Amino acid sequence: MITVGILTASTKGAAGQREDTSGDAIAEMVAAPPLSATVRARRIVADERAAIESVLRHWADDLRLDLILTTGGTGLSPTDVTPEATLAVAERLVPGLAEAMRMESLRVTPMAMLTRAVAGCRGSTLIVNLPGSPKGVRECLAVILPVLPHAIDILTTRVTEHPPAQ
Repeated sequence: MITVGILTASTKGAAGQREDTSGDAIAEMVAAPPLSATVRARRIVADERAAIESVLRHWADDLRLDLILTTGGTGLSPTDVTPEATLAVAERLVPGLAEAMRMESLRVTPMAMLTRAVAGCRGSTLIVNLPGSPKGVRECLAVILPVLPHAIDILTTRVTEHPPAQ
């Protein structure tokens, strides 16, 4: 069973002034195949680097979640600090995930090149930044969902070899 945490970075959301529709989109998508995951943690925090870092560390180190998906805070606004928080806690980067999301998103909008989303590992937890809109979440998560089960299996050493090329 794959365990997931959904972290929404939104100052208005944390203050109860905005509904977390992006987090809802993530929860819906990760529960379905190919991931068929269980959401074990979900939280909304303000767009503050220390708060984001704290949750990422706790979920990776203490809860030992397999996957943490963040939503929000990946743009160019001065308050968009999710990538910096992720980089501060990640021990290794997985640039291909963010590259694949950007590449596919560019087919939909040229604004995709403005995202600063990153992906990385902390221990045996994979952390991936997603956009802050439900539409962006669905588009980006759809791109990487097919590889996430294998990525998690390798990262957690549930599997030690890659499957044969198809």
